[in-house]
Amino acid sequence: MVLDFYGLKQTPFGVTPDPRFLYLSPAHREALASLYYGIDAGRGFLALIAKPGMGKTSLLFQLLDRFRTSARTAFVFQTQCTSREFMRFLLMEVDCESNERQDLVSMHDQFNRCLLREAHAGRRVIVVIDEAQNLDPSVLETVRLLSDFETPQAKLLQIIMAGQPELADKLARSSLRQLRQRISVLSTLEPLPFREVERYIEYRLRVAGYSGGSMFTPGARRMISELSEGIPRSINNFCFNALSLGYALQKKTIDADMVKEVASDLDLASLGSQSDAIDARFLSATSPFQEGSSIPGLDRPEKGRPGNKSHPDSPESAGLLTTADAQEYLRKISELLKNRQRSAN
Repeated sequence: MVLDFYGLKQTPFGVTPDPRFLYLSPAHREALASLYYGIDAGRGFLALIAKPGMGKTSLLFQLLDRFRTSARTAFVFQTQCTSREFMRFLLMEVDCESNERQDLVSMHDQFNRCLLREAHAGRRVIVVIDEAQNLDPSVLETVRLLSDFETPQAKLLQIIMAGQPELADKLARSSLRQLRQRISVLSTLEPLPFREVERYIEYRLRVAGYSGGSMFTPGARRMISELSEGIPRSINNFCFNALSLGYALQKKTIDADMVKEVASDLDLASLGSQSDAIDARFLSATSPFQEGSSIPGLDRPEKGRPGNKSHPDSPESAGLLTTADAQEYLRKISELLKNRQRSAN
């Protein structure tokens, strides 16, 4: 019903890495070209590092699609694993049978035979390791050893390691110097500036089948750009919820006020627990927690709980409120302030 309301054929701001919706900003285009050239030139190890939500996985799917007819591809995303588990995942991705009793040596030998078979058939093998920042150093060393698979003429395997900035931190360790030296192409993705955010939104709407005028007002686009900080995944979240709100209000144009309401709905900080966060302002000299201070309409709670025999060094014995008493007092303050605001309105 929402799609029909806006004249869309499919959801424009989904959460799956659909290559059809991949918007190639200048940074994305440069990264894609670098990775493509690195594979085509047989450079061996390549890396793509970017913040979460920047579209790394969508870009990698687009890259692999270009080699669909000329290469055997493997996409490994289960990276919280041991070296043996990693090799099993890899063997399964290239359709090589393995069993739980195999050791690393036999797995490496089996994988090498698979690579040679593909080479004789005229196909290269491309392995993408997504979320590579989760790999333990020991598993990264296993990945490095995969670079030993080669013939005198060429590398039998092309490996792309994709991950968040923590991957760069790991690769910078002296213990992983040999792996870092093997990475011949390093690409990155930057957040989208405002103009690119505008183009990103319009592009995804057009791919989804929208053919009308601008659905988001200039103010709405500006606010989405600022709130999302140019992160594509965040842009999708704001736009998806804005369209849902627009449908509920029966408005086909999304304005800044609607985006502001969506931002409020998505604000997790406002829903967080306050149990361990007693504002320091309540402990100041004018705080109602101090002796002789009070708020009209609110009685200060007793120190400690009745009948509680406190340790000499406990907060109760020092004249302070217990955590439970302080929380209850803050709750009453909040209710009192809300009631006053309602009365003022």
